[in-house]
Amino acid sequence: MNRRKFIQNTALASSAFLVPNFLKSTDFRKTYGSRSGKTLVVIQLSGGNDGLNTIVPFNNDIYYKLRPRLAVSAADAIRLNDHQALNPALQALQNIYDNGEMTILNNVGYPNPNRSHFRSMDIWQTGSGSHQYIQTGWLGRYLDSECQNCQPHYALDVDDKLNLALKGSEISGFATDSFAQLNRKTKNRYLQLITKHHQEQDHENVEYLYKTLIDTQSSAEYLFEKSKIHRSTIKYPNHKFANDLKTIAELMTADADIKIYYATLDGFDTHAGQKMKQDKLLKTYADSISTFIKDLKSNDLFNDTLIMTFSEFGRRVKQNASGGTDHGTANNLFLMGGKLKKAGIYNEAPNLSNLDNGDLIYNIDFRQIYAEVLNRWLDTDATKVLNQKFNSLGVI
Repeated sequence: MNRRKFIQNTALASSAFLVPNFLKSTDFRKTYGSRSGKTLVVIQLSGGNDGLNTIVPFNNDIYYKLRPRLAVSAADAIRLNDHQALNPALQALQNIYDNGEMTILNNVGYPNPNRSHFRSMDIWQTGSGSHQYIQTGWLGRYLDSECQNCQPHYALDVDDKLNLALKGSEISGFATDSFAQLNRKTKNRYLQLITKHHQEQDHENVEYLYKTLIDTQSSAEYLFEKSKIHRSTIKYPNHKFANDLKTIAELMTADADIKIYYATLDGFDTHAGQKMKQDKLLKTYADSISTFIKDLKSNDLFNDTLIMTFSEFGRRVKQNASGGTDHGTANNLFLMGGKLKKAGIYNEAPNLSNLDNGDLIYNIDFRQIYAEVLNRWLDTDATKVLNQKFNSLGVI
């Protein structure tokens, strides 16, 4: 049995052994450093956000014909150019867009799209083709490739379960939504005795278990101590997602040695009663992101930060009978930062007169964006991570 399979099948990987199952330790060395260089923040809109009611084709008659009750009115939409506009719930993003700090990429998807939440999310998180089944995430493979000598907790998922995107073959990120709870659990007396009396083992798997536990305890303490250094004075919206972004901003301001952050906003599977649900979620997203960026700017961190927001698929163009939309295909994707090479709307609006069985047709492969992030922001060879070469978009 290899080491990876062994660790997955032992008690150390579960809460039964009092090591939190939401924490995946890594092979990072124990010396702790400080944040340096660029930071990537990935935002996942889980459930399949309706892109057409997010970036609104306000002058397209087909949009209003196929969505007689669901479409955002042209009068209410916040116009960005002659063809597209922000949903009014995204009002807080207008200044970010106007300041040249936001890029909107339309028609993002992949060949032979899958409409299953789980399968499509796996494809996005692994950076695979729809015909491939990969057990590692695109950012996890980045860690495998670049982080043999990195500091701990180089990639942090602000959640109670580690996202597949951050899982590598040998090295993975961390996941926790409570630094205090994490630190408290790893300071359990039994675990402390085990590590205190640890001796080198000849058996590779047993030795790996010890190392995992020791690294977990050390990193839990590090994150807990870093989380106490800085408290933001900026008022965030009263929502878990906003609080997650606040946590990220506080860790960045505290100079935590974390390169990649991951946060999720759930609830976008709007098959029925979409308008009220989506508008509330979009407002939460926009208000939280706007506050987050304000916080980063106040601490001179925004120019070294790239924020990428995606969802696993868009929705069908035609509304359904329940006042919602069903699972679709291509969608929009947002990039935000102070050093974007091509801000604004990157490419043409969705072509609603040329659909594939009622669905949008993609013209940007999402892995092109990943390649751009890997090559130009994370300064690595994207081909090694994605196992395929993708053309540059020139946006970062």
